Amino acid sequence: MKRAITVTVLAATMLSSCVSKKKYVALESELDDTRSTLQKTQVEKEEIEEKYARIEERVADYNSKINSLREENDSKMEMNDLTVMSNNNKDKMRATIAKMDPEKVAEAKTLEDSINLAVSHNLKSNISEGSDDEDIDITVDETVVMINVSDKLLFGSGSYRVSNNAQPLLKKLAEVINSEPAMEVMIEGHTDDRTMVEGSYIQDNWDLSVRRATSIVRLLQDKYDVAPEKLIAAGRSSYQPLVDNTNNENRAKNRRTRIVIIPNLDKFFAMLESE
Repeated sequence: MKRAITVTVLAATMLSSCVSKKKYVALESELDDTRSTLQKTQVEKEEIEEKYARIEERVADYNSKINSLREENDSKMEMNDLTVMSNNNKDKMRATIAKMDPEKVAEAKTLEDSINLAVSHNLKSNISEGSDDEDIDITVDETVVMINVSDKLLFGSGSYRVSNNAQPLLKKLAEVINSEPAMEVMIEGHTDDRTMVEGSYIQDNWDLSVRRATSIVRLLQDKYDVAPEKLIAAGRSSYQPLVDNTNNENRAKNRRTRIVIIPNLDKFFAMLESE
């Protein structure tokens, strides 16, 4: 009996050893496959990294070319502006800038900035003669001239009757407009946010802003002989304030008339000349 048990145990042990061997071989084979796959993956990874590096190099090269073209284009545009300007206009611009506040001149970073500053300075000198410097603000954006005139210079409170104090300004403005047939001018009325007095003959701020713009347009046409087809009257009510309507000082800034002059390029350069 003991011998039979011994044989059985021995057979079981041998069978167990045999199965473990097979598993070992299988695992070893799987390990080899894994190593092979890992090596293949590593090679593929290196190839991808190499391709990515080449792509990055090409992108950097393209960006460099694009930036170079942009710089060249900007340079050409500035040269084109210089070419458009006659030597006479260049001299006028330099003469005007020489008379300006050095701090303002220092703000000009490009040729266009310098031209805009010179045009603004000359227009303000010509148009605002006899007026408080703070009542008129002139800015230029890509040859479009924008003149903001304070309400107190043009109108009485809540009125659209043009003040006599505004006549010299409007006369000068008409001379600028009449000097160029192709010039267009838009007169925009702006108010603060206060409502009209109840029972007033003026309905609201829309009504007031439009009436003020129309009053100026009629004067330019009837008194100063500006061709009506060159004029546009517009009212913006209180909806485009320069500053928040939080106090009397801010409201005074928002009560204004904006005069937008759109000249052609030749006439824009002619504005460099100061009388």
